[in-house]
Amino acid sequence: MEALRVELPPGISEEEARLFLAIKLYELGRLSIGQAARLAGYSKRTFMELLGKHGVPVVAYPPEELKEEVES
Repeated sequence: MEALRVELPPGISEEEARLFLAIKLYELGRLSIGQAARLAGYSKRTFMELLGKHGVPVVAYPPEELKEEVES
């Protein structure tokens, strides 16, 4: 795993930055939920709750797949 050093502006903690990075990488499909939870420093369950709190769906189906799922 790569290491990254970033200077954060006042008012943004390392924990908050890791959480938002993990959320965005999960949302983009670059990390699995487990990988993102580990990056953020949370359990999968807690990370899923945080995703919901930030308006990011835990399971994202493309519209056509969702329609097929609902109809079956």
